[in-house]
Amino acid sequence: MVDDVADLATPLPAGTFLDATVGGGGHAEAVLGANDGLELLGVDRDPSALAATAARLERFADRVTLHRGRFDQLQDVAGAAALSGFLFDLGVSSPQLDLADRGFSFRNDGPLDMRMDPDARLTADDIVNQYDQRELAELIRRNSDERFAARIAADIVAARPLATTAQLAEVVVTAIPAPARRRGGHPAKRTFQAIRIEVNDELRILGPALDYVLDALVPGGRGIVITYHSGEDRITKDAFRRRTLVEHPPGLPVEQPEPDYRIVRPMARRPTDEEVASNPRAASARLRSIERVAA
Repeated sequence: MVDDVADLATPLPAGTFLDATVGGGGHAEAVLGANDGLELLGVDRDPSALAATAARLERFADRVTLHRGRFDQLQDVAGAAALSGFLFDLGVSSPQLDLADRGFSFRNDGPLDMRMDPDARLTADDIVNQYDQRELAELIRRNSDERFAARIAADIVAARPLATTAQLAEVVVTAIPAPARRRGGHPAKRTFQAIRIEVNDELRILGPALDYVLDALVPGGRGIVITYHSGEDRITKDAFRRRTLVEHPPGLPVEQPEPDYRIVRPMARRPTDEEVASNPRAASARLRSIERVAA
């Protein structure tokens, strides 16, 4: 959804644009190309992504600063900086999925890793082989809305030890009833998503990060968030809703103040049919945007 991001980010007030998931730099390149007055602060926990971004944005080098970090480190990176805009493109990136040794993919056999930051402590192997059955079922249900979470968790525990993504995918597929396997894509997709979210602590740190960047937006600045599953989208919608609603005590004869933020478009944007055809992984993407209208 690069074109959608560039459209929403044009024009923005001069200043700093934070790309909190800079990845390979595709969105950042589009934003910088459309706004001569912006400097980019790009953050990612994956060092290989930062290296790819640095190469891609070389022509903007005098306007780009890159940092390695997580969402809960954004305030340490940006400090008290005012933001002209921000972007969160959530989930796992295509390069991470395509590299089997990163362990994200249920299609490419690799180690049970799934760490976005290769130096992080917790791995998918720890979760798959050490969490008890109740913990496994709860995280699969919570992080992916998988209705067969209990059956999947029981079968994982029974099959231990598991060493590879192919072994895990086979166990998950077998645990799901045959009629359900024929709907909604690969049967292991939700379980892999749930374990990845647990490994990288993605949902817990998202809400506070959004609160921080929304506070940092300048009037006229815009925030853009692209989500890929319901948990991320719920957190984003809640953060935006709280900024666009004004509460005041009932029964008091005071004029209702205008909120300091507005939703740019009431309904989430979705990728076009053409983009989904060329990149099927984009099918579940939902883009939401918010603008600060007052200090």
